[in-house]
Amino acid sequence: MITNKISYKQKTIRKEVGIEGVSLFTGETVSIKLKPLDENRGMVFKRKDLPGEPEIVANLSSVKKTPRCTVIGNDKFSILTVEHLLSAFYAFEIDNILIEIYGAEIPACDGSSTAFVDLIEKAQIKEQKENKKIAKIKKPIFLVKDQVHIIALPAENYKISYLLNYPSSKILKSQYYTFVVDPVSYKEEIAPARTFSLYEEIEPLLKKGLIKGGGLNNAVIIKKDKILNPDGIRFLDEMARHKILDLIGDFSLIGKKLFCHVIAIRSGHFSNISFAKKIEKELKEN
Repeated sequence: MITNKISYKQKTIRKEVGIEGVSLFTGETVSIKLKPLDENRGMVFKRKDLPGEPEIVANLSSVKKTPRCTVIGNDKFSILTVEHLLSAFYAFEIDNILIEIYGAEIPACDGSSTAFVDLIEKAQIKEQKENKKIAKIKKPIFLVKDQVHIIALPAENYKISYLLNYPSSKILKSQYYTFVVDPVSYKEEIAPARTFSLYEEIEPLLKKGLIKGGGLNNAVIIKKDKILNPDGIRFLDEMARHKILDLIGDFSLIGKKLFCHVIAIRSGHFSNISFAKKIEKELKEN
């Protein structure tokens, strides 16, 4: 059962759960299993399909690249599209968890994080003895690059305000959403928001076979200012909400419970990770 009770203790899950689905970029059917972990272990990914079953802890140091998704790994292996899963973990205050994956990419499911929220609820949340690591922003932190602006301001909670702006698209020209992160609101307002793309942007990638698992069942596709999905969109501002979903996942790699108001304009995975590293550096220096 979900509650709005604030807890500063670390958390894991009570029991093992799993899910299988098609991955967005590789198009492979991949299964993952979530298992409990002890305190101070973090979010550990294990590639069960590789010799030796190598592991990696998800943090900012393990981010390899951000090509339309967030990729973690090292010189030997990678795991693609971790942001939706990490977003659900953060929203439900999961600190320690083992993710066993039989493939190179997290399943896309329906393009949102609802399936991962359902998994967490099925697994149930277990409070642990150790305290969470806390990060309270004490002064404004900025990132400005080209048309991307991100600022983190001191706050008594974790709030995210996002402005989406695609000048060339009538549908995406201006969307705004603001959200205070907590499990109940996340499940209802953020988790159902799906990934999206302009058809004109992904058409070359589709022709090259670089998005082998993408389709109208796991993404909102916009072509010439029309939504191609037969069922339409889930919210009028679904795309701005999904950007918040992504940002929560990317910022979770800081590895701490955040207290700040993040205002982001036109940010994506690359700028999210760059700004998260800036926050991490600021926290270490202060």
